[in-house]
Amino acid sequence: MYFKNLTISFFVFANIMFISCNNSNKSSIIIENNNLKIEFNNLLHSKISVPYDIENEISNNYTASEFIEVKQSLIQDFKITDNSEKDFSDKIGKGKITTLKGIFEKNNIKIEKIIELKTYKNFDNEIFIKVYYVNKNTDTISVNKWVNNSYQINRRKSDTIFWSFQGSSSFKRADWILPLNAKFYQKNYMGMNNSDYGGGIPVLDIWRSDVGIAIGHTELVPKLNSLPVKTNKTGKIAEISLEFDYNQNSPKLGYNDTLSTFETFVMSHKGDCYSPLKQFSQYMRAKGIIFINPEPSAYEPIWCAWGYEREFTLKEIITTLPKVKELGIKWAVLDDGYQIAEGDWNVNKDKFPKGDSQMKDLVNKIHSYGLKAKIWWAPLAADPCTDFVKDHKDAIITNEEEVPRFITWWDSYYMSSADSATIKHTHSVLDMFIDQWGFDGLKMDGQHMNAAPKNQNWAQKGTIPIDAVEKVPAFFKNIYEYSTKKDSDIVIENCPCGCCMSFYNMPYMNQAVSSDPTSSWQIRLKGKVYKAIIGKTAYYGDHVELSDNGNDFASSFGIGAVLGTKFTYPKDNPNAETSYLLTPEKEIIWKKWFKLYNEKMLSKEDYLGNLYDIGFDKPEAHVIKKGDTLYYAFYADKWDGDIELKGLKKGNYLVNDYFIGKNIGTISSDNPKINTSFNKFLLIEVYENTHGKNFKTKRHD
Repeated sequence: MYFKNLTISFFVFANIMFISCNNSNKSSIIIENNNLKIEFNNLLHSKISVPYDIENEISNNYTASEFIEVKQSLIQDFKITDNSEKDFSDKIGKGKITTLKGIFEKNNIKIEKIIELKTYKNFDNEIFIKVYYVNKNTDTISVNKWVNNSYQINRRKSDTIFWSFQGSSSFKRADWILPLNAKFYQKNYMGMNNSDYGGGIPVLDIWRSDVGIAIGHTELVPKLNSLPVKTNKTGKIAEISLEFDYNQNSPKLGYNDTLSTFETFVMSHKGDCYSPLKQFSQYMRAKGIIFINPEPSAYEPIWCAWGYEREFTLKEIITTLPKVKELGIKWAVLDDGYQIAEGDWNVNKDKFPKGDSQMKDLVNKIHSYGLKAKIWWAPLAADPCTDFVKDHKDAIITNEEEVPRFITWWDSYYMSSADSATIKHTHSVLDMFIDQWGFDGLKMDGQHMNAAPKNQNWAQKGTIPIDAVEKVPAFFKNIYEYSTKKDSDIVIENCPCGCCMSFYNMPYMNQAVSSDPTSSWQIRLKGKVYKAIIGKTAYYGDHVELSDNGNDFASSFGIGAVLGTKFTYPKDNPNAETSYLLTPEKEIIWKKWFKLYNEKMLSKEDYLGNLYDIGFDKPEAHVIKKGDTLYYAFYADKWDGDIELKGLKKGNYLVNDYFIGKNIGTISSDNPKINTSFNKFLLIEVYENTHGKNFKTKRHD
C-alpha cells in the first residue's frame, strides 16, 4: 500500500514529547462488526464510527488510539508495512482476525507494532484488540506505559450531557452511573485508590441519547489498569482510553523482545450501559469465568441486627425475633460486635459469657422462629493484637519498607489472599461458623475485600507481589467451595461497602447487595449493573434505612431487589445516633411492603434492562417480566404527564397500580401510553386484557 503527503511535527505537552505525523491521504483499512466500524490510516491511527441514522458522527478524526511511552516520549506513529485477514475459530466462536503491522523509527528507536483485531459472529458490534510492540533496535528500551482504545467521542448536538458507567472504587463511594458535565475527569484506576478502596469492573461506557461506546479489557484476573475519561471545557467532547502504567517497574526490551498488551475491546450500542455490561459478562463466561446460581433462600427478605450496632445485647436480638417473624421476614443477621477482634472470630465473652454454646443457642433460637441465621464477617482483615498476626507475620501484606498495609476502617492489617496460612485460618473460621455454631449464611463485609495492594513482604515464600492483587478472586472461590461442601444451601453475601464490586469476585457469591448505598438512586443503578453482569441474581437492596428518608422500599421493590431492614423493637438502640425503632406508624408501612414482596417475589424474575435508558429516559423506569405480566417501576421527585410503556407485544392490556390496589384502565400496544401523576414512585402491572373490555386509562393522581 502506497501513501504520500507525509509531514512530521514535534511538540511537548506535560513533560512528555509527542512524536507525531500528519497525513492527508484518505486511504484506510476498515474493520467492521455489524454496527461498529474502525478505520486505520497509514500511521495506524484509527477512527470509530457507527452506521446508525444519528444526528452527528460519534468521532470525527483519526487519533493515535494504541501507543506506548518510551524515554518520556509517546510513540504514536507507526508507518504501516503489512495487513492481512483470515477466518478463525476458537472456544468462544467463529470470526475473523485482521493483523496490521507498522514500524516506528526515529531518535535511535525502532519499534514494530502489530495489531490483532478480532470479530466474532456471536458478539455483535464489538471488536477485540491485542497489540504487540517488538524492539527492532539493538539498544535495550524501557516501556513506561501502554495505551489502547484512546478515542474522542462527540456529544450529540441535541444532548446537553453524556451519560457514563465508570466502574472504579474509592473512598468517595461515588455513583457508578453518572452524567458527564464540562471539565470532567476521573482516572478510574482499577488498583488501590485509597487505603481500603480499590478494584471494580474493567469497563468504561460513554453514551449519548442515540448511541454509546464502551471499552474495557477481558483478562481473567484483576489488572492494575486505568480507564480515564475527561471532557473538554464545553462538555461536547469526551476522551476515553485504557492505560497500563508500569510505575517504576518498566519492562526492558532487548533486540526482538516483545511487549504485549491485554486483550481490550471497543463496543457500540444503543441505550444505556446495560447491554454492553451484559455482553462483556457473556464474553467473559465464554472465556471460562463461571457464575454460580443463587440459592432460593437468597431471595428471602432480611432483618439485620445492625440497628443495635456493636453494643447489641443478646436480649435485644432475641426480643426482636417475634416481630421479625410477624412481618414475614425470613432471615436474621448477627452483625459486627460478637467477636473478640477482626481476625479472631471467637465469641466475645462479655456478650457470650457461656462461650460457643451460647452462640449456638442463639442460632437455635433464630431457627425456632422459622428463620434462617446469617453471620457477619470481614475476611482478609486481622487486627494487630490477634494471634494470627503474631503467629503469621509473613502472611500480612506489607509495603517496600516492610510496614503492614493498613485497613483503616477496621484498624486492621491486610491478610494476603495468596498465603497458605490465610487459607488455613479462613477454613477454621468457616468450620466454627457452619459446623459448630450452625449458621445458614455468611455476610462478608468490608470495602477492603474488593481488592488488595501488591505485597512487598519478603518473608512470604512462593509468591510474587502481584499475586496479592490477582489472587483475591481465588480466595473467595475457595470460601464458596469450602462452605458449600459443608452446606450446599448456604447463602454467601459479598458486601464490599460502597465499592463498585470487583467483577472478578462476583462469580463466588450467591447474593449481591447494594452495599451501603448513599441514596435510593444508588440502590437502583447498582441493581441494574448486577443484573446486567450476573443475570438472574439475588440482589439485596440492603437495609431500607439507608435509602432516601429511611423508608424507600419502592426503589428495591421496583428494581427486583430483596427487601431488608435493621429496625429495633420494642425499644430504640440507646447508642445509635439515628433512631431505627419500629414505631406503630412505621410498622404499618413495613408490614405492607414485606407482605407485597412475599406475594410478588419480583426479585426472582427476569429484569428487562434494555427497555429504558436509566440516564436519558424520563421518568426513570425499570421493568420486570413475571410470566405474562410486565411490572413497571417509575421514579421521579414529581411527575405529571404521559409515560410510554415499552416492551409490549401486539394486543390490548389492563393496567393496574398494584401498590395502592387501583385499576388504571386499558391500553393498546398501538398507543402504549398512560397519562398519570405521581410523587417519588409509581408501581404498575400490565397484563393482557383477555375479557376484551375497552376503556381509557385513568389518571393516577
